[in-house]
Amino acid sequence: MTKQKLLEGFREFIRKKIVGLKRKPQIIPMIVLGIAFIIYSFNLTNVSDTTARINYSGMGLSQFCTMLFSMLSFVCFLNAFPHRKKVNVPMLVLLFVMNGILVGCDIFYIAQITRSLEENAANRDLLYIYQARDMLHVHLIVLGVGTVLTTLLPVIRKLLNKINTNPELEKGAEMAGIVLSED
Repeated sequence: MTKQKLLEGFREFIRKKIVGLKRKPQIIPMIVLGIAFIIYSFNLTNVSDTTARINYSGMGLSQFCTMLFSMLSFVCFLNAFPHRKKVNVPMLVLLFVMNGILVGCDIFYIAQITRSLEENAANRDLLYIYQARDMLHVHLIVLGVGTVLTTLLPVIRKLLNKINTNPELEKGAEMAGIVLSED
């Protein structure tokens, strides 16, 4: 395969992906919220070990609520943006409420870790506590970005519609179109 054909194939691939995004722009915030869920899920061992070690009141509940509302927010997201229908506003409001609860749980858990590190010198030597705290900061940031993208979805839709995704026609194809239109 020549370089030119490979480049044209890549351009066509990108064009098709942009056309798909124009049809369903809600994919963008859904992917970001999915990344936030994956970040939390893959680091659940550190969070569980931190909960077991520190064991302050509400830490286990906060961890449970974060997992629960992360999964339920996907259900709300999918129901908020049904295929070929208007936005389901009550589900969208519920999605924002759940994201607010997730932010609150993360902030509460980070505060409990900080309190533990200040009060108990033995916890300062445990790496998984710091990893859990740092992951929660990243989770908060990604969750905030996903929430902002969900809020700005009408703007994203308008910006995507401004992108020209018409396939480029070769000169011969244009001439055939002109000849056909004259008939």
